Amino acid sequence: MPAVLEKKDIPRKIDEFLDYLRIEKGSSPLTLRNYRHYLMRFSAWMDGTSSNEITQRVITSYRLFLSKFEDAKGKGLKKRTQSYHMIAMRSFLKWLTRNDFEVLAPEKIELPKLEERQVKFLNGEQVDRLLNAPSLSSIQGKRDKAILEVLFSTGLRVSELVRLDRDKIDLERREFGIIGKGGKARVVFLSQRAADWVKIYLKARDDHYKPLFIRHKGNMDLTLPHEKMRLTARSIQRLVKKYVRKIKLPIDATPHVLRHSFATDLLIAGADMRSVQEMLGHKNISTTQIYTHVTNKQMKDVHETFHGRGRQAG
Repeated sequence: MPAVLEKKDIPRKIDEFLDYLRIEKGSSPLTLRNYRHYLMRFSAWMDGTSSNEITQRVITSYRLFLSKFEDAKGKGLKKRTQSYHMIAMRSFLKWLTRNDFEVLAPEKIELPKLEERQVKFLNGEQVDRLLNAPSLSSIQGKRDKAILEVLFSTGLRVSELVRLDRDKIDLERREFGIIGKGGKARVVFLSQRAADWVKIYLKARDDHYKPLFIRHKGNMDLTLPHEKMRLTARSIQRLVKKYVRKIKLPIDATPHVLRHSFATDLLIAGADMRSVQEMLGHKNISTTQIYTHVTNKQMKDVHETFHGRGRQAG
């Protein structure tokens, strides 16, 4: 007999669900943090209602709450953020159903229709300017140069980049294996230029630390544990933003924009969608298809060049 999930048990079940995502699904720390935030918000809201079970009416009321929600600064939730709350809720309900709890069927939660995301990416000239922004007179500059080159050369997610250890990368063959989002394994290839800059950076180091990219501020305390020296995803984001401001790029580029730029660069050069999917570590081809705006633009240009001109009416 399926068990009924009562309100008082929801926080404990959220913890168990997150453990499942971490262990069985290999979800990233960022995904786990976001899911906890979204689901605990629901649990806190549920505590303030007279309802004891998750029903269609409860979900409808909660969606109304999200649509009217404002933080301390009077800022509401974007439709996309509201959608993320519902995606987390559907995943939670699916897990509860598989574990024999009598809850609302997850497919009954409809997601709001959202406008298609516009993918930001840098053109060739902008990429070159950004990659050449770091000053090479310091070890930090050499590190930052290597980071930017690796990001653009590989299309790595920032969470994947910060987990790299120097003994796991074959700089001669210019390749290495990683476990990406959702526990998906893939081989990543470095350009010759990126491999050369990583070598230059590592040659400038005289420490024993395993992480490929480490902190270099102040005096190096060689007694600190390896993980204390590893750069964080936030550090990489701040680093990229610093150079974007330095060269006054018109696009608010982030590490993820460099990932987009890697993908669009491949497609413009003629790579097929399946290969790009593999290189990005996307589970589904539909995720990679956000980049079709590039190929569509190319096809339009080809049509204009070879078919459209010189055939005006009259």
